Amino acid sequence: QNRHAMPLAMKTISLLLLGVAPNSGLLWAAGGPAGDLSPVDAEEESVLVQLDSAQRPSTAQMEPALKYEEFRTRIEPIFLKKRQGGVSCYDCHSTLATRLKLEPLSPGSTSWTEEQTRQVFAVVSRLVDPSEPLRSPLLLHPLSQEAGGDPTHVGGKFWTSRDDPEWRMLADWISQTFSSLAGTRTAPSLKASSPSFEFFTNKVQPIFLKNRPRHARCYSCHTLSNRAFHLENLSGANTGWTEEQSRRNFQSSLQQIVPGNPTSSSLLLHPLAPEAGGDSFHSGGRQFESQDDSDWITLAQWVRGAGAEVDPPSSLEPKSWIYVTNSASDTVDVIDTRTNALVQILRGIELPHGIAFSPDGGRIYLSSEAENVLAVLDRKTGEILEKIPLSGRPNNIAITKDGSRVIVGIRSEPGALDVIEASSLKRTKTIPLHGRVHNVYVTPDSKFAVAGSIESKMAMVADLQTERPVWDLKFGSGVRPMAFEKNSDGTTRRIFVQLSGFHGFAVVDFAKQAEVARIKLPDEPHGFGVAEGRTGVPSHGIGVAPDGKSLWVNSTLANAVFEYSLPDLKLIGHADLPTVHPLGRQPSGAVPEWITFTPDSKVIYVSGSAARLVSAIDTRTLKTVVQIPVGEVPKRINTLVLPANERRGN
Repeated sequence: QNRHAMPLAMKTISLLLLGVAPNSGLLWAAGGPAGDLSPVDAEEESVLVQLDSAQRPSTAQMEPALKYEEFRTRIEPIFLKKRQGGVSCYDCHSTLATRLKLEPLSPGSTSWTEEQTRQVFAVVSRLVDPSEPLRSPLLLHPLSQEAGGDPTHVGGKFWTSRDDPEWRMLADWISQTFSSLAGTRTAPSLKASSPSFEFFTNKVQPIFLKNRPRHARCYSCHTLSNRAFHLENLSGANTGWTEEQSRRNFQSSLQQIVPGNPTSSSLLLHPLAPEAGGDSFHSGGRQFESQDDSDWITLAQWVRGAGAEVDPPSSLEPKSWIYVTNSASDTVDVIDTRTNALVQILRGIELPHGIAFSPDGGRIYLSSEAENVLAVLDRKTGEILEKIPLSGRPNNIAITKDGSRVIVGIRSEPGALDVIEASSLKRTKTIPLHGRVHNVYVTPDSKFAVAGSIESKMAMVADLQTERPVWDLKFGSGVRPMAFEKNSDGTTRRIFVQLSGFHGFAVVDFAKQAEVARIKLPDEPHGFGVAEGRTGVPSHGIGVAPDGKSLWVNSTLANAVFEYSLPDLKLIGHADLPTVHPLGRQPSGAVPEWITFTPDSKVIYVSGSAARLVSAIDTRTLKTVVQIPVGEVPKRINTLVLPANERRGN
């Protein structure tokens, strides 16, 4: 930034000459239509020079497009988070003169005031490039170079991958700027298939060796050591690279792209003619006159993930989506299980709780605790079709196998089940029960509804043919989530019941209508739940995998999910869940709430209400595949398997 005049980045510069005056600490910049000389503080971390400022939206144009409220609630805490070694972004950026200048906190304070947050928001906005969101300095500076980030960052590299949940949260926030300025409904995909090494070797590398008319080969220049994009030297008379050399070329190429987004990738823009959307100058010339060039298209296909499929399309699993109800907001996040990317956000249902789907996938049913209604939404458009009044405040919901009835648990006194007829979208029955309903389920054969009550400490079973209660089972503490194991004929064999104050689950023989065992979860790992105020709910969230071979149980105290084999209930192991890092305090747990699976049982999804994440975990390795940022206090999650006619589409 110019110390005495307007920011250098806001001028149009036709020529720039840089020099450091001896012992002056000043960097001199010569440029502009008048060729003026301006001193710049040489201690600044960097100087941003925009060769054509007319093409770049001004800060004033950019800031309104960024969502301030999302910045305050989701982005700002990233700067205060303690990282490895106990250091946060704030520790450096509140004291050093860098582009990201953070406001000093008041003594004893752990957060900024509203006025300070506004100032930080303005500073951060200037590190966002709305014309190419995923190339914003805010994203690239702390990102490892291997993942496409800047070469160095004095504070270290916080993110080793673009799959890091924090990086993706920032990228999603910034990409909304792109959507707003471009007038489009969706931003560029933030989660794309990883570029394929095989496709790179077979299709991309030959382009670098190709003799193009009137052009030298890419290889001829890019073997030089001073090139940002470096290619390996061929050995002797070899006309192709070895696999080891190809691996190095692959890594070098990855540093020049934004996976999934060719038009933000230097590898494609630098050799492309400016008239076709490329960079203004490339010392190797205009290798591609148009984006219709077959070689340019091949590069774009690689960046978009071509060749990254592990299985042929004919063997792909049915397409399925994970729906996440954000219980402290009015949104439902939708995750595509093929990419683990957010593909839709449903809005307009305040305090969404339970969620279910019609068998054809056309409708979504949501219980709203704020409005005491069952909302019916069109799955494709997200449009609210109907709001059905209920007899009281709802909790969780369930649907019969044929989709003809939706059963809603009523949390209000005295407790009941509301029956909603799907054909008419009317409440046709209220089944009275002996306690306020926390969760409700339909048994695998759809013959019974099973409800749990915290207050009455019992499970209550209603016959869905007669729509009347048939039996109760009392426990010593409140009944929380349940999971069902079925017999070979589809009837219910056992129910696994989580209880208030018990770190484990009870086992109920359905035919005997009796509890037959209690399984305590392991004591290790431990150390969570106290700071979160959840010791009364030590275990919340339980599910049987679709293949019926395993039972998965969340633990708040362990901040983990445990796996048990079925039918013998033998402990297999556990997967750790993410931690939360409050400023100035020890890490706390994710507070796991609910469980769902992919239809093939290969991946389990666990909602973390404190972490505002959904963890996707490989059921074979018990390792986290990805952590997906979602909305405020995510709780109930459910899997929708799309109809066969939509499984190959988008």
